[in-house]
Amino acid sequence: YRLRLVGPDRRETLTIAPVRAVAVEARERVVAELASAAFACTAVGVAALDAIAPLLAAAASRRRQAGAPPLAVFLCENELACAERVRAALRPHLAAEGDGDLLVLIETVVHRMVPPVSAEERAADPLLAVAEDWPTLVADRQAGAPLPAVAGVEYVDDFRGHFERKLYVHNMAHAVVAYLGYVAGYRTIDAAMGDPEIARTARAAMAEASEALRRKYGWSRAAIDPWVTDLERRFRNADLGDPVERVGRDPLRKLRPEDRLIGAANLCLAHGVVPQAIVRGIAAAFRFEPPEERAAAELQAALRCDGIERFLADWCRLPPGSELARWIEAAAAEMGVGDGEAPRA
Repeated sequence: YRLRLVGPDRRETLTIAPVRAVAVEARERVVAELASAAFACTAVGVAALDAIAPLLAAAASRRRQAGAPPLAVFLCENELACAERVRAALRPHLAAEGDGDLLVLIETVVHRMVPPVSAEERAADPLLAVAEDWPTLVADRQAGAPLPAVAGVEYVDDFRGHFERKLYVHNMAHAVVAYLGYVAGYRTIDAAMGDPEIARTARAAMAEASEALRRKYGWSRAAIDPWVTDLERRFRNADLGDPVERVGRDPLRKLRPEDRLIGAANLCLAHGVVPQAIVRGIAAAFRFEPPEERAAAELQAALRCDGIERFLADWCRLPPGSELARWIEAAAAEMGVGDGEAPRA
């Protein structure tokens, strides 16, 4: 298959071969592949992890019977505590005590942005993949052993810090640009970043979250500021052509208490940083309602039925009248959503 890398510094189309594929419905063939693999990766979405647990458990049993070493499984799902979820899903399916030890579950942080392929290109080449050129996959060194030596994998000890940097800086700012861009009528992330006000808000939001992380983990500015600067440059990459509707989809997930928006704002407050720009992005999320986006429709229905205060209390776990809730309500009111007073920082 072809893999097109789209910069911002490298533009190249590679042919990845030889490869073979086995459909997940062919259960025995999948288990056989896992039983003999040097390592494995998941990239199925958190909701689908329960469905593949029986396959992993069966592979562990087969490896035990063959006297094979443990299988390292990189969980490429961008979900903290993903390994715990998989372990819980595995338990009912493990054939023998100790089979779970034959699966080393390694959490990762996926930094590479992957835009959708156009319908025309997909029709011409069904296997074409387009991705940003990002060189590393950050993985948790504390996951266990063995940890396979894989080109491009960077094992780190402070995995949670790296995960929070991705979620509360990268993912948060990406969502802020998407929601502000949608409200302003832009189609892609790079186009939205061409708007000076949106770019300023994105920079400010990343600065807020970065400062909170710096205080939490004792990082130096030199360790995080260049990464943030490069992130803004990556958002401006026109070759990605990343639609704001794709980046903003599933706003309900993004507004969960521990996820990129509310989670980043709470992180800031916990470390003495006022999340003014992040709050503006959260308010813009309440204006996100593209056609055929189910979660956005559910969000709009909840806002119409219950109002912002109750939504923030029930879904985001922000007590009515709390500092962050008041700021969000005020910012939303400025955008024409609900009612609120001027924010008091």
